[in-house]
Amino acid sequence: MSPTLAGTLLICGLLVFLATGMPIAFALGLAAMGGLFMAMGPEVIGVVAETMFAGIGNLAFVSIPMFVLMGAIVAGTPAGADLYRALDRWMYKVPGGLVLSNIGACAVFSGMTGSSPATCAAIGKLGIPEMINRGYPSSVATGSIAAGGTLGILLPPSVTMIIYGIATETSIGRLFLAGVLPGLMLTAMFMAWAMIDARRKGFRFGAEGVYYSLRDKLAALPRILPLMLIILGVLYVLYGGVATPSEAAGAGAMLTLVVVVLAYRLFKMGTFRDIFGSGMRESVMIMMILASAELFAFALSSLYITQSLAETIASLEVNRWVLMAVINVFLLVAGMFLPPVAVIVMSAPLLFPIVVQAGFDPYWFAVVLTINMEIGLITPPLGLNLFVINGIAPQVPTREILWGALPYALVMVLAIIILCLFPQIATILPDYVMGEAI
Repeated sequence: MSPTLAGTLLICGLLVFLATGMPIAFALGLAAMGGLFMAMGPEVIGVVAETMFAGIGNLAFVSIPMFVLMGAIVAGTPAGADLYRALDRWMYKVPGGLVLSNIGACAVFSGMTGSSPATCAAIGKLGIPEMINRGYPSSVATGSIAAGGTLGILLPPSVTMIIYGIATETSIGRLFLAGVLPGLMLTAMFMAWAMIDARRKGFRFGAEGVYYSLRDKLAALPRILPLMLIILGVLYVLYGGVATPSEAAGAGAMLTLVVVVLAYRLFKMGTFRDIFGSGMRESVMIMMILASAELFAFALSSLYITQSLAETIASLEVNRWVLMAVINVFLLVAGMFLPPVAVIVMSAPLLFPIVVQAGFDPYWFAVVLTINMEIGLITPPLGLNLFVINGIAPQVPTREILWGALPYALVMVLAIIILCLFPQIATILPDYVMGEAI
């Protein structure tokens, strides 16, 4: 069987499984087992468990559940509400200020979670009802948070950056630094669009009948500042080489739990059960996807699909920017059907040598890849953030959420173009802090 036919059958099988509503991890695993059966026959049974375990047997993966737990602690306690209210009180006079507050809250919350769904869920539960109550159209309320939630996989500590670093054997600390300035730039671009949209549609609802004194604005800060200091501390020990990502994540999760428990006097066992249960569910989901994606990647390699695709791309005698455009289209399409974790595990090892050989910086490429994955999070058919928001606000049709998020997807395309024109936005900070990559 030719690699082209085998690849077509494998992808079609995956799409059929996904169309049934099957969980992504199971769809990837079953499709991979079908592909391996074509390549190896019944002997496939002997390699499935070993391959899946090897896919998640890296010690660096310990950092993922720890960062997820940090997010669950903040999302499952009043700390998330305080974060949201603090930003709202400082920006309430700005036209469309409530939208800006939600985008800003998503950006800050991303630094505590590294997870897009967790960011959407935590900020959406507070922000969407408040925006709708103040008169914002439901498409604006839901679309802005669906898009703002995507910042969770770009700003550090990003789970997708950790996975990219492990898959390509690149520095996770440098990857985190590479995402800082692009993440802040994208946050500013989201806010700029929100202000333009607010002025264009005449949103003034943030200031009507609401007044906060300086004392009100400062009231929520004492509870927020310790959490911000923890984030800065985690990033410092990572970039300063004081601790590994796993050690930093574990210490960050522990300190976050202690601060939240003491600040809000959360001593009930039910609170701890909910926090750890939420963190465990999301962590297990991510690790299952990682294990299944590793099996799927092994199937692609066993059928010689990966090698054939790499040879085809490498043999293209085109300008390197045309090559990058082809790669971006591939990533956009893949991101529409698969979650970022699965796309990175399967595509990063394939694309990494091609990108490096073409003369592109691998850390810059990680940022471009991540923004592509962000677009996939708010575009159908998968659009994970769209479904998260729909679960939070079931009264809002998915079509309205999509239309509200679409302008932000175009903003992300513009951000990719800016990064292609000025790659230093992604590379200057890691080069300054950690020295130029060899």
